[in-house]
Amino acid sequence: MTLHPEIEIVTERIVERSRATRVAYLDLIARERESGVDRPMLSCGNLAHGFAAAGGDKGAIRDGRAVNIGIVTAYNDMLSAHQPYGRYPEQMKLFAREVGATAQVAGGVPAMCDGVTQGQRGMELSLFSRDTIALSTAIALSHGMFEAAAFLGICDKIVPGLLIGALRFGHLPAILVPAGPMPSGLANTEKRRIRELYAEGRVGRAELLEAEAASYHGAGTCTFYGTANSNQMMMEVMGLHIPGAAFINPGTKLRQELTRAAVHQLVKIGWDGNDYRPLGRVIDERAIVNAAVGLLATGGSTNHAIHLPAIARAAGIVIDWEDFDRLSAVVPLIARIYPNGSGDVNQFEAAGGMAFTIATLLDAGLLHRDIMTVGGDDLGDYAREPRLQGERLVWESAPPAPLNESMLRPVSNPFNPDGGMRLVQGNLGRATFKTSAVDPSRWTIEAPARIFSDQDEVLAAFKAGELERDVVVVVRFQGPRANGMPELHKLTPSLGVLQDRGFKVALVTDGRMSGASGKVPAAIHVSPEALGGGAIARLRDGDIVRLCANRGELTALVNKGEWAARQDAEPPPPPFGTGRELFAFMRHGADGAERGASAMLVAAGL
Repeated sequence: MTLHPEIEIVTERIVERSRATRVAYLDLIARERESGVDRPMLSCGNLAHGFAAAGGDKGAIRDGRAVNIGIVTAYNDMLSAHQPYGRYPEQMKLFAREVGATAQVAGGVPAMCDGVTQGQRGMELSLFSRDTIALSTAIALSHGMFEAAAFLGICDKIVPGLLIGALRFGHLPAILVPAGPMPSGLANTEKRRIRELYAEGRVGRAELLEAEAASYHGAGTCTFYGTANSNQMMMEVMGLHIPGAAFINPGTKLRQELTRAAVHQLVKIGWDGNDYRPLGRVIDERAIVNAAVGLLATGGSTNHAIHLPAIARAAGIVIDWEDFDRLSAVVPLIARIYPNGSGDVNQFEAAGGMAFTIATLLDAGLLHRDIMTVGGDDLGDYAREPRLQGERLVWESAPPAPLNESMLRPVSNPFNPDGGMRLVQGNLGRATFKTSAVDPSRWTIEAPARIFSDQDEVLAAFKAGELERDVVVVVRFQGPRANGMPELHKLTPSLGVLQDRGFKVALVTDGRMSGASGKVPAAIHVSPEALGGGAIARLRDGDIVRLCANRGELTALVNKGEWAARQDAEPPPPPFGTGRELFAFMRHGADGAERGASAMLVAAGL
């Protein structure tokens, strides 16, 4: 199928915009391949330290004749998605020996859980944990002991952080190794119902905790379509997984065989072989466009409106929210996974999952087929499902039609004709509006603003009955420079209750929402942020605000002269406690959300 003309135009815009920075990046990885730090360059003392504890692998690592795989792991056993990784390194060492290679744990990276920190102080460290992970990844790979790398990570900031760090070592072949989603628990519609009853005070904490524990009940990724599962989708459409690895449950024989296949494939594409596939070449402009298309087609997390620009920058590629907006206009929504539908990722996988999704998008010319992948000849190999034939791992073609059209549809019969992520802009700045979960009748909201600088203030006003009206709730000083840009999902149940009571309600914030964004219209990631001189700091209680996804508008309906004369509101004091003060340098140096909200990339000149 010929590539859709708008996909081609957006890709060319990105290529042209990135020409100088991409050339500089490719020059970097070429130099690192030829003259960077690697095992042949290490002194005897360096090398001896590197294999001292390698046990039976000492001889192979010492001789340097076999690929040595560096494992970078985000394992911890508090985070359900990453708990399965505990035994992966020992298994992967065995798998490497099967093909005459070796593997070592190069290092660990932090892995915080947004589910645990949601609505708490720790959430203000969440975004900057991505850059901390990138720095930790760079430290892990800096030893020069490896000819390939495997990355064990799944969740929100973890996969972007691993990729950003890994791309600075883009001469190394690399594969992302997932662990899979937990089995399905309490139905998502029931979970949402209990949350809203709790927000109204009609059930207590015991009932709420019981519902949450029945939803998040075991090892594996949370099953709703948030940032973690959006990460896994993107790794598939970018060709960074073994095909079909994204949504296979932990602890199964199929999951183990996919991990074995990843290790074996790394040896095949290692840098001394005949099929060398460096990460910096796999992630190019076409792969970045594929990630954005996949995000839009499946109704994925809006967090990636921040993460994808940051990942791209690390590879010398420049994208912006207009690229997302233009792609969204031609990419239809073909999946409905909670919170954009009732079913979870396990039901999505059973309906045809990533194999069918990729197949139908390729057939419609909406994905770049001709990308370098880690696991096939091109992206067409990812339109296949992994299966076991006895003990042997095989791949079968995607089903010709989805097996559950309430979860997944072909491009020819989508849920919505566009991808549901709009750029809205006006005198309040630029922001992202995720329309895919919002009823079209609510895509335009015009109402008086009520201004807050803290999400707990919003909840207090809700409980006091002060928001029982048409209202645009504005939560500002939530951007990366102000307090680290926490997610504000704590507000969703209460705002949803107001909407269900018949009021016109919207949220406008320079903070974050994500793939868990619900049915309330929201302009998020408003840039410039309030602390950085953004116009959102000029809003006052009672100002009429218009948010319109149809026209791409985010406007305060205030007289121009009065608007220009207003002073910015006084910011709250800088955050302190729970370690937040340690991240002050990251807050002070961060750039805007549209560029990736990173102090690290700014300081590196990227």
